[in-house]
Amino acid sequence: MARKVDPERVAQKKAEIAEAAARLFATQGFEATSVAQVAQEVGISPGSVFYYYPDKAALFRAPFEADLPAAEDLIAGHAHTCDPLAAILDILETLAADAAYPYAQGMLIESLRRMGHDPELIAASEAVSAVQRAGLIDLIARAAAAGQIDRGIAPEAAAGWLLTIVDACYLNAEPGRNPAPEVRRTALGYLKGPRT
Repeated sequence: MARKVDPERVAQKKAEIAEAAARLFATQGFEATSVAQVAQEVGISPGSVFYYYPDKAALFRAPFEADLPAAEDLIAGHAHTCDPLAAILDILETLAADAAYPYAQGMLIESLRRMGHDPELIAASEAVSAVQRAGLIDLIARAAAAGQIDRGIAPEAAAGWLLTIVDACYLNAEPGRNPAPEVRRTALGYLKGPRT
């Protein structure tokens, strides 16, 4: 009789492997990190890593692919808000808070190095960005219509600019320091400020 697979246990082990891999990729780089090192960090055999991930590139992509359902949930959680400005700020703070993750900057740098070698990584990053951008565009338009922010703001341009602020948090990341308060102040100043 075939052994039953516990989906929750599989998801937990995948997350544990991906976390260990992210630490190594962020500190050593993609090329210098072996699957054997990842397996050793988790206490399993290298072959077991391949049970969960088909190759090293898929293992590297795992955190970026996990960002898509997280982004969809974040945007969906604010879709029917009565306070679009508060929703915008909450989304930005949530996105920026992830920059406090100890390996955020290293993973960002490695992802930029990997982009030219991994079309699936590009697709995952673009999908996440599209969800975030579309959600912010809608909320910015609603906030402007409600008079919460400058009515002359261009939602598409503003969404791109706000996501650029979040990206900058990762480039300037300090492990353990949450940049969300600065992002909130910067976003508020931009959204409420006069347009010339």
